Amino acid sequence: MTELPKTSDVAIVGGGVIGLAIARALALRGVGEVVVIDRGSLGNESSSAAAGMIAPQVEADSDDSFFKLCCQSRDMYPVFAESLRDETGLSVELDRTGTLYLAFNKQDQTEIEQRYSWQTKAGLTVEKLGVREARTLEPSISERIRGALRFPKDIQVENRRLIRALAAANERLGVSLVTDATVDWIRTGSGRVEGVTTSRGSVSSPTVVLASGAWTSSIRSRDEALPNLNIEPARGQMICFDSDPKLARHVIFSPRGYIVPRLNGRVLAGSTTEFGVYDKCVTAAGMHSILTNAMEISPRIAELPIVDSWAGLRPRAPDGLPVLGPCAGIRGLVYATGHYRNGILLAPITAELTASLITDGVVSPLLDAFAPNRFELIGVN
Repeated sequence: MTELPKTSDVAIVGGGVIGLAIARALALRGVGEVVVIDRGSLGNESSSAAAGMIAPQVEADSDDSFFKLCCQSRDMYPVFAESLRDETGLSVELDRTGTLYLAFNKQDQTEIEQRYSWQTKAGLTVEKLGVREARTLEPSISERIRGALRFPKDIQVENRRLIRALAAANERLGVSLVTDATVDWIRTGSGRVEGVTTSRGSVSSPTVVLASGAWTSSIRSRDEALPNLNIEPARGQMICFDSDPKLARHVIFSPRGYIVPRLNGRVLAGSTTEFGVYDKCVTAAGMHSILTNAMEISPRIAELPIVDSWAGLRPRAPDGLPVLGPCAGIRGLVYATGHYRNGILLAPITAELTASLITDGVVSPLLDAFAPNRFELIGVN
């Protein structure tokens, strides 16, 4: 267990993919003392429970600021993954095969037509496929499909390997990785941050980054009002199958679910969205919903053995957008949370923008729509 340092240049609360990516980016910029503090073990919450999809186009309804942020982060992934491999020798299994989006009924067809229309007008890469073309690419998909889109730039990563690579990179860079330490308070004074108080002691630091996911809103300051983020958990349940021979090559979506083939032959299927639930149990109702939607995509799912299941708590702000950037009322306090379904996708760009903010004092215009002070302030306890 790493000792909690008494002082640090930057203290990051949360050791998931976002906190680890920010710590690495800061260390690469030469920040001398960086500490990551996690309430449990590194990446053991929503980061490890995710499916690892890097797929903004398949889920987007419009070309807004959030979509642009997601696409920029996706396009950073090849260099991001290669750099991690160079630093650690670990592959994150970046799979660039692409993503399919299937239509099964009239409403689904209308949805994919609309998505194809606005994305082609926006100059994005998207392919419209007929039934025969789609089933030639992926013979295991249902004969009931009525059409499909292919997004060749929407890709995937093995998220648990990504966490291990980020942790290893931070260790090599000298970042302090402190686990099993709950942050009780943000210490502030005279309108600026002074550090954090944890269950294992206190750290003095002029900069604190809150990357604490679904627990962000539980962290308070004794002396200052913090933004009223109202981050809530959105439980997502997942099922893992073993597939030999391999079921599919692409990530495959429908409007109701998805399946994600891994390089080792396993297939992930998900997911549920259950708001306000902190219990990470897997339920019969959740499994039934996932199985129904997965078998709609590929009836062959019914033949596969289930080898694992789990649930994670995605952190969601009231407007569904991430919370990124400096706290307007407290100097030195920075937010990087509320990534909801897009923590793995947004890790590279969140890290770069946050590190630039801290080291250069530059608040990118990309952060304007996601400022923490777009919500009301909460009272001081």
